[in-house]
Amino acid sequence: MLWYGRLEPAIILAMLRTSTLIPLFLCGVALLAAAEKQVVQPKEFAPGRPFSPGILADGTLYVAGQIGQDLKTGKMGETFEDEVKLTLQNIGIILKEAGYDFKDAVSCTVYLTDISLFQRMNTVYTTFFPEPRPVRATVAVASLVGTAKIEISLTAWKDPKSKGKAKK
Repeated sequence: MLWYGRLEPAIILAMLRTSTLIPLFLCGVALLAAAEKQVVQPKEFAPGRPFSPGILADGTLYVAGQIGQDLKTGKMGETFEDEVKLTLQNIGIILKEAGYDFKDAVSCTVYLTDISLFQRMNTVYTTFFPEPRPVRATVAVASLVGTAKIEISLTAWKDPKSKGKAKK
């Protein structure tokens, strides 16, 4: 009698499962390794910072928190509304570099040093985002970098198979 003739059916079934699962597992690992993660670094943003302005991975763009600082002069917006506008314009530069737009935004987090500024922030914010607007969390914080009163981070998504692919 051959050696495999003495194996129990349960052992044979387990061996078949294992021999099928290992190649499937390896294919999955290969697909994950092939998933592209791309830094979005517009020329307007200084290189060498301890974070990337944006990361694009499988159709999802993650935009780092931005403040209302003029990228050329380094000055903050004169009024709070100017600061909000500059914050969103800075985000817009990153979106554009990746081939995205505010209409592609799916989620935002807004940090305010003074929650009483909420309505004033909304007045400017809503002019940048078309309907349907992204989901959003607004959080009051004790302070932000420098004199910033607002910081916004954003996540955007596009189907990577669509005609409007992100720039490479």
